Amino acid sequence: MKIATFNINGVKARIETLLSWLDSAQPDVVLCQEIKSVDEAFPSEPFEDRGYRVETHGQKGFNGVAILSKLPLEDVSRGLPGDDSDEQARWIEATVIGDHTAVRLCGLYLPNGNPAPGPKYDYKLAWMERLHTRAKALLAEEMPALMAGDYNVIPQAEDAANPKAWEGDALYLPQTRAAFRRVLNEGFTEAFRACTQGPGHYSFWDYQANSWERNNGIRIDHFLLSPQAADLLQDCWIEKDVRAMTKPSDHVPVWIDLAA
Repeated sequence: MKIATFNINGVKARIETLLSWLDSAQPDVVLCQEIKSVDEAFPSEPFEDRGYRVETHGQKGFNGVAILSKLPLEDVSRGLPGDDSDEQARWIEATVIGDHTAVRLCGLYLPNGNPAPGPKYDYKLAWMERLHTRAKALLAEEMPALMAGDYNVIPQAEDAANPKAWEGDALYLPQTRAAFRRVLNEGFTEAFRACTQGPGHYSFWDYQANSWERNNGIRIDHFLLSPQAADLLQDCWIEKDVRAMTKPSDHVPVWIDLAA
């Protein structure tokens, strides 16, 4: 089962790029972030024409997450538990039925948090605490589960081409990285680092200051796997070349291959 997470930075702005990528890459499942569309306006038809089931949790102009799946989906839910007043569309869950086993998928778009300190950073940390709570509940279910998407977290210095430039940024503050580690320490595996070590691996390059041309990137798109999912992990990789496509997102897809 090949699953990709991809912050597409606007489904309407990026539709042709996204469809071209789907046609060539052929993922079984895609977890999309920043669809920037309400559910009823999401252009489902071209995805359905390609054999994908479409589940969205959208919001006008901002945020928004979706699941595209060629495999059956069950028990879809929307919104990260823990704060009924949170109206931002940043979390979607479903169980995907693979050839060998079912996997619980959680697609997320974690808040950016800038400027920090401030209310946006407070919201980010509170959201990460809710994520921690949901992560523990997933572990208690003892089934293959994953939480994947744009975490807006640079876990370590080696995950940035120029880490000093990110000091003081909400993506790299010690409190942010500690909150990310708390989830890992419950028993989750960060899939990319289970497969690849060392610096120089990025999933985001800003549109500004020739970041792509200079390879001034950061790695902020992650797969976190429960122990049962980690046992199924065959590979995890970053599809860097997508950043060079016509009208690209500032993120690229990150993939895992599960024996599911």
